[in-house]
Amino acid sequence: MNASPSHRPHPAEWTETQGLLPSAERDLPAGRHQFHKEQMMARIHEDLRTSSRTPATSPVAPVKRSNPFLRRTILLPAAAFALAGAVVGGLALTGGGTQDDRTALATGPALTTSIGVADAKGAPQLLERISLAAADTSAPTPHKGQYIYIASKVADSYIKTDGDKREVVSDELHSRQVWNSLDGRDGWLIEAGKTSDKGITLKSDTPFSGAYNALAELPTDPDALLQRIYRASDAVRDPEVPRDQAAFVAIGDLLFESYPPAEVGAALYKAAAKIPGVVSVDDAVDATGRHGVAIARQNDTDGERTEWIFDKKTLRFLGERIVVVKATADSSLKVGTVTHTSAITERAVVDAAKQVPGQVG
Repeated sequence: MNASPSHRPHPAEWTETQGLLPSAERDLPAGRHQFHKEQMMARIHEDLRTSSRTPATSPVAPVKRSNPFLRRTILLPAAAFALAGAVVGGLALTGGGTQDDRTALATGPALTTSIGVADAKGAPQLLERISLAAADTSAPTPHKGQYIYIASKVADSYIKTDGDKREVVSDELHSRQVWNSLDGRDGWLIEAGKTSDKGITLKSDTPFSGAYNALAELPTDPDALLQRIYRASDAVRDPEVPRDQAAFVAIGDLLFESYPPAEVGAALYKAAAKIPGVVSVDDAVDATGRHGVAIARQNDTDGERTEWIFDKKTLRFLGERIVVVKATADSSLKVGTVTHTSAITERAVVDAAKQVPGQVG
């Protein structure tokens, strides 16, 4: 299977927790990074699931799952990011200790890269080839009681503010392991610098939007699928974020750290091909240094380009990165800065949370 592939308070808590902010924070530009992905993507999936049988104005059930360490989304306004790091809202930290026993990540200079050449004409053909690779049904089908396991390497660059001092720094490349049940209501996360060595539970009343069962419910017709994605992302995106960019990132978030049925994975890539502004990139590098081709889209608001990276021969998904390709007046990030990079190192179906492939029991 080809499609799969990689932090913070619940909105209701923002006012109450402003006094808890540390003196040094990450100052994140609009449309970037990993905070609140679960709130937004859970709501998007709920919209996707119900849009065919309820009016578009139907209220969405409040999201109870607030995992501070799942992936970024561009659907939130920049103001939300100012509260990053204050609290962890609504997430049970059972069985793995607390935030206090995590090991801090080392920081260094900003990650930088050369920028690959974008080709709008080449995107449809490349995505057609990727969708064919994603339609391969030779991967094992998960069964009830099993978990999807994803291991990756990730790193970020960001603007660090300490008093009047602002500098662009990066976290060291570090390991991330996540397990999700097929229904998306149970799981486990271990990420260096973000959790303790034992990890944290992802158990929740609100299913993870990229869970196997949730993805299996999506339509496989690319046009119908894309229209649902647009409607769902329109309901939650920041108005400053372009509509097409929000849809592109929403598709990426449904594919990343997931294990979609082959026909759904293929449909998601075909849907992406219909989004204006999507391009192919001749060369991109994942977090572990593997070179590949990419499918990408540039957010003109912040000058950053989101790239999905694939092996040049097999078209297997390798990872994702976000690169500054255009300087903007309100950002000190230079062209060539990599604000996020990831590489999938293993993807498998296992029998239990915290079990790694090859481990018995």
